[in-house]
Amino acid sequence: MKKTIFTGVGTAIITPFNPDLSINYDKLGELIEFQIANHADCIVICGTTGEASTMPDAEHIAAIAYTVKKVNKRVPVIAGAGSNDTVHAIHLSKEAKAAGADALLHVTPYYNKTSQAGLIAHFNACADATDLPIVLYNVPSRTGLAIKPQTYKELSKHPNIVAVKEASGNISEIAQTAQLCGEDLTIYSGNDDQIVPLMSLGGKGVISVLSNILPKQVHDIVALYLQGNVKESLALQLKLLHLMNTMFIDVNPIPVKEAMNLMGMQVGGLRMPLTGLSQENLQKLKDVLTAEGLLK
Repeated sequence: MKKTIFTGVGTAIITPFNPDLSINYDKLGELIEFQIANHADCIVICGTTGEASTMPDAEHIAAIAYTVKKVNKRVPVIAGAGSNDTVHAIHLSKEAKAAGADALLHVTPYYNKTSQAGLIAHFNACADATDLPIVLYNVPSRTGLAIKPQTYKELSKHPNIVAVKEASGNISEIAQTAQLCGEDLTIYSGNDDQIVPLMSLGGKGVISVLSNILPKQVHDIVALYLQGNVKESLALQLKLLHLMNTMFIDVNPIPVKEAMNLMGMQVGGLRMPLTGLSQENLQKLKDVLTAEGLLK
């Protein structure tokens, strides 16, 4: 049995920007403290939600190093290190380890993509590069490439490949993966709206977007389930479902950053090619936040 990196909610934290779109480290520090104070079980830095794809390597590693220092071992820090270039992914992995990350998040190669055999070669090469535990990231809606259950089975043989962030939405294949891999691969939901379904298949939690604004509530969905209070866990999942879905009325992290700004968290803008919400979607977001008591 492999060691579990975390159980509960890992917040896929946004990257706050100054007006010139440089990283606002003071604000990042505030957000990290807010997360830990409100029961986040892990911080995931430089992922999709953190706009890592717009970060040059030096900035990417600087953001990881700052987060590691700020967190100071209070919870695990998982650092995004994925790339569609295996050599680059290995480089980022080594740099993230040097910066003090506790674990790595590796997305499937995108654009050039690969075969399932190529996925096995790519992820094993990344896993060989350091001794850090790796969370695979399966998000075919963004990459155009899905990890198949038999591929998970093969990858789970590597001692450093310990978990997956599953954002495929394919419950049938996730069930097959759970059956094939058992305790050799921890499953985290990569979709806020599927926390309870994946917990029912043995999942250990979620890597969440919504927890940027509601870390305690998302943590509680997992905690209640694990305590055996399945009915209460499901009730909270369903109570927050509309808000969870609203976080994806446009490309992530556009809605969640807009929500945080509306709530007075002052996290700044977005780096292009991402742009702000349309007026129609902005009004939808305001209405949902107001209904949830998050806006006056």
